[in-house]
Amino acid sequence: MAGFSTEPERVAERLRDGMASGVLSFPLTSFTEEGDLDPDACRTYLAAQLATAPGAVFPACGTGEFSALDEDEYRTVVSATVEITDGRLPVVAGVGYGWAQALRFARIAEEAGADALLVLPHYLVEAPEAGLVEQLRRIAAGTRLPLIAYQRGPVAFTPAGLRAVAAIPGVIGLKDGHSDLDRLQRLTLAAPDGFLFFNGAATAEIQARAYATVGVPAYSSAVHAFAPEIADACFAALRAGDDGTVNKLLRDFYVPLVELRDRVPGYAVSLVKAAARLRGLPVGPVRAPLTDPGPADLADLERILDTGLALVGAERRRA
Repeated sequence: MAGFSTEPERVAERLRDGMASGVLSFPLTSFTEEGDLDPDACRTYLAAQLATAPGAVFPACGTGEFSALDEDEYRTVVSATVEITDGRLPVVAGVGYGWAQALRFARIAEEAGADALLVLPHYLVEAPEAGLVEQLRRIAAGTRLPLIAYQRGPVAFTPAGLRAVAAIPGVIGLKDGHSDLDRLQRLTLAAPDGFLFFNGAATAEIQARAYATVGVPAYSSAVHAFAPEIADACFAALRAGDDGTVNKLLRDFYVPLVELRDRVPGYAVSLVKAAARLRGLPVGPVRAPLTDPGPADLADLERILDTGLALVGAERRRA
């Protein structure tokens, strides 16, 4: 079943409402121990994610190992998400690489019934801002789905570039992963009314209060992928201005998690998947070139996870 609408204004409105009501879910993609896509496990995991009422769901993006999926697997993942969501939440599928390849994925997402696309940073090459804008323009011209640009890695916009991006028909927002608040403030001031922004930094809760000071309170949460109880408690405390609860969660859970994440490249995804497995969720291993954590790091992750769950009165609940 297709989502609510692919008209940019309506999609933006629903996403804005969702961003105000909960964190944005970036679900993991389930693989077997042999590394094959596991469609049944994907559906089981997605159902568990959606039961926690996130603001929107973003399948096959960075946390979902988009770069490790072929086109048939991508179709399966996005179709399963649309099917399970059943129009209750916006489904924003990831697309990426160069614009020609991004359009191949965009057309699959259209056929699957996605509501919008998150344009992931392009592959390998450095590019001038004019090329970044043209990349989005070509993708937008080839799909009926609204686009959200992802500013991270080699993609960074100036205020003039952001105005050019926002003028492209169908581009409705920007996900920021650079955490340059001076630049981000300038971008929000340069954007037209109604243009969407959200915090897409790794472990976004760490910087959520800082982002909110420049007018970007919405954020995605990798923690929601394995511990929605913790992510939702932090979101509620942030919205309520409960600094005591936020500080305790940051100090005792999020900061140790980030310190562990920073030990090994790729742990921003690998630890999330390992934590999901610790909770009995059927996500399987990561695909190369990512690697799963070794015994020592896994033990530290288990300790951090148990601490976080205890802080919010939840249990591990192994399968």
